[in-house]
Amino acid sequence: MLYYLFEYLERAYNFPGASLFGFITFRAAIAILMSLAISTIWGKRIILYLQKKQLGESIRDLGLEGQVEKAGTPTMGGLIIILATLIPVLLLAKLENVYVILLIVTTLWMGAIGFIDDFLKIRKKNKEGLSGKFKIFGQIGLGVIVGATIFFHPGVTVKEEIANSPAQQEELVDSSSREFSSEEKALTTTIPFVKNNEIDYSVLVSWLGPDYVKYSWLLFIPIVIFIVTAVSNGANLTDGIDGLAAGTSAIIVLTLGIFAWVSGNIIFSDYLDVMYIPRSGEMVIFITAFVGSLVGFLWYNTYPAQVFMGDTGSLTIGGIIAVIAIAIRKELLIPILCGVFFMETLSVMLQVSWFKYTKKKSGEGRRIFLMSPLHHHYQKKGIHESKIVTRFWIIGILLAIITIVTLKVR
Repeated sequence: MLYYLFEYLERAYNFPGASLFGFITFRAAIAILMSLAISTIWGKRIILYLQKKQLGESIRDLGLEGQVEKAGTPTMGGLIIILATLIPVLLLAKLENVYVILLIVTTLWMGAIGFIDDFLKIRKKNKEGLSGKFKIFGQIGLGVIVGATIFFHPGVTVKEEIANSPAQQEELVDSSSREFSSEEKALTTTIPFVKNNEIDYSVLVSWLGPDYVKYSWLLFIPIVIFIVTAVSNGANLTDGIDGLAAGTSAIIVLTLGIFAWVSGNIIFSDYLDVMYIPRSGEMVIFITAFVGSLVGFLWYNTYPAQVFMGDTGSLTIGGIIAVIAIAIRKELLIPILCGVFFMETLSVMLQVSWFKYTKKKSGEGRRIFLMSPLHHHYQKKGIHESKIVTRFWIIGILLAIITIVTLKVR
């Protein structure tokens, strides 16, 4: 809203300084500062409100050190993240931008699913919450919306040939607002560590005949559904000890922000030989606001946590990360960038599968880990949760660096 106000003031009255709001970098800087302020200042008030309403976490006794003391800690802290993200976005972003709309819908959609889940857990005083099939149904619904929008919306395009003239190459402007005649609809995505590192999903259904492109949504939408479901559940599993999910997610989102800024900038995408995605640069406003909200939430979520994000936060975080990665055509980098989520999910899958297999074969179920997800395994080994979180953050930073390096290593 502020963007449109200052755009009007510049156009109608040539208001001093109003032109700054035309630059993504300026609005991104304001967004992160604003979200930090909201999440830290108003976050405390939200925590006190949750305490007043006795919306505390019910803890199952898993035999973990320090676990009992966490009973009654306010949950639903994901509301802090959601509010601190959406308020700066609504004030500073171009709200007609299709990518911004998708991210706002994702935030509200996944936030609603998580909120219902947390509310039912608190009301029933157990850890069951919303039935798993309803969560999956909600994730599938979001995947359909995101996949269909990217496939059918005319504003979602890519452009491979950047420069039409030397003058255009030298022009440092907000390229997200420009239109190019050679934009095209394509399901092109990036493959890491490969020389010709782009592939179009449409070629995978070329066997359908000469009109195979218009049927490629039959493949693309299920892929989007899988990614949204996998990443949101991975974030949910990672949210098990103080500060782990929020800190790891901040690293992931900041990395995606770098990719979004490069992909949405006509100069830098050409220089780094990265796929140029018109109008995608506007996502940087959302991403910086999201990073600020995560860091602000982390102020209260580090050990010993004053608030838990609950499914309200973890499902929302995972959904947003998935949609950003898909929108900037970097979803195949998720196994690397979201490696912490991947390890946590894999540990649960291996643990459950091996337990069922050995119980069927020998009548006694055996375990690979002392406990899953993986962070609980290290807790069982006697490592303090603060040390586990810090080491997982370090791993997340290393994975983020590797992901960024894929820009040039092919």
